[in-house]
Amino acid sequence: MAKTKKTSRPKARLPKGLRDIPAAEIRAQDAMLRTIREVYERYGFEPLDTPAFEYTEALGKFLPDQERPNAGVFSFLDDDEEWMSLRYDLTAPLARYVAENFESLPKPYRRYQTGSVWRNEKPGPGRYREFTQFDADTVGASSVAADAEMCMLAADALEALGIARGDYVIKVNNRKVLDGVLESIDVTDEGQKLTVLRAIDKFDRLGVEGVRLLLGDGRKDESGDFTKGAGLTEEQIDQILDFIESAPVATLTDKEIQDTIAGTQSSLGDDESELHALRILRYGERKAIPVLIDAGETLLALVKLFRAGGYGSDRIVIDPSVVRGLEYYTGPVFEAELTFEAKDEKGRPIRFGSVGGGGRYDGLVARFKGQEIPATGFSIGVSRLYAALNLLGKLKDAETRGPVVVSVFDKDCMADYQRMVQTLRNADIRAELFLGNPKNMGAQFKYADQRNSPCVVIQGPDEKAKGEVQIKDLVEGAKAAASIASNEEWRSERPAQFAVSEDKLVEAVREIFARHES
Repeated sequence: MAKTKKTSRPKARLPKGLRDIPAAEIRAQDAMLRTIREVYERYGFEPLDTPAFEYTEALGKFLPDQERPNAGVFSFLDDDEEWMSLRYDLTAPLARYVAENFESLPKPYRRYQTGSVWRNEKPGPGRYREFTQFDADTVGASSVAADAEMCMLAADALEALGIARGDYVIKVNNRKVLDGVLESIDVTDEGQKLTVLRAIDKFDRLGVEGVRLLLGDGRKDESGDFTKGAGLTEEQIDQILDFIESAPVATLTDKEIQDTIAGTQSSLGDDESELHALRILRYGERKAIPVLIDAGETLLALVKLFRAGGYGSDRIVIDPSVVRGLEYYTGPVFEAELTFEAKDEKGRPIRFGSVGGGGRYDGLVARFKGQEIPATGFSIGVSRLYAALNLLGKLKDAETRGPVVVSVFDKDCMADYQRMVQTLRNADIRAELFLGNPKNMGAQFKYADQRNSPCVVIQGPDEKAKGEVQIKDLVEGAKAAASIASNEEWRSERPAQFAVSEDKLVEAVREIFARHES
């Protein structure tokens, strides 16, 4: 007899760099997103949704760590032999949308959007290939006030989520600062400049020595992978790192600073951020570099707007190390960083660092329109922010209560049980009918426990004859079970189980909810 061919089954495995998200996290995340949405709406932003896929050419080649055309994105050929890609952020699709609908949109156009984005990059701890972003953007406004508003919005969103002032900071810089510094040390090649930019963007994660390697010949990471560096000389590297770490501040005398203050009609007090901006401006003047002068003036204007709005240096500061990794930024850039100290479940220290960022990108819509359309935006990394809020205990009020389970005592009475379920649902109470094997009541209670149900509704022939139902309070029952010594005692006590008439079902269930919520 011929052997039966063994059936080939697919292996159940999660793709590398992706994750499944359970119900409790989804609910808590939804609550977090509602809070952020309320802040964005308060600022006058309108919702928008764009497709997960775009034509690859529409997305552009702006991702960090990109060594070859279209690297960093997931792409495929469609039926028309055109390349399509999963969006790597929500900004590039916005630029396409604005260009396509430019004539009908109000100017400036203010939109917010949340959704998944995908990066075809090497995954690592806390680094996934699919993640969620929550963006707010203003397109069509060249005013520095639009950039200032993004930073204020970021601060307000974090505080609305319960992150205390002092546990976060919004760091602000101007991409033109780095352009000016590179010009001052004769780095003019665009490819080399981009490599420098991406190296500095890792300053927060790799520190001075890691960035120094990336500015030089390159760096090998913990896995052994090698990243080619920018190839700068030691002198060039020193000047860049000196500027990032604010060395130019020390090169100015008090008189020079006061001269700059007088020239810009500034009201300098003891604000370190304003002092930073003034020194960047003065540094540009001394080196005769117009782009640095422009960057310093923009930063000064931003600081004035922050302080006028009541956002002090405990919330928003100037930081020359902020550059952002995406290539399309053209002016002010900003990052939202969490500064509080925390420990994981094993007592190890955790530093969350950046949970969002953004900046001005005046050239992105121009790729479609052929004319410069000013734009600025801010993006929150939802998963990273969720993890931080969870550690702070700010998500404990998220809805976790499961549905009321109506058990099946007699399958011939299914219509009666279904009517009870619908009565609860019509009263805006989550409820479900047990759809498994009705023969084992223990299995039904176990299922209700797994669903985190607050109570189970039971109706056997005796209860039906009386027009009653039994309600088993599972929360109270769990408490009582801890103090009952034997099965005999359990059966005699029947803890947290009581009878009510059918017409009092809704009222009884709500009383259980109220008791446990209080």
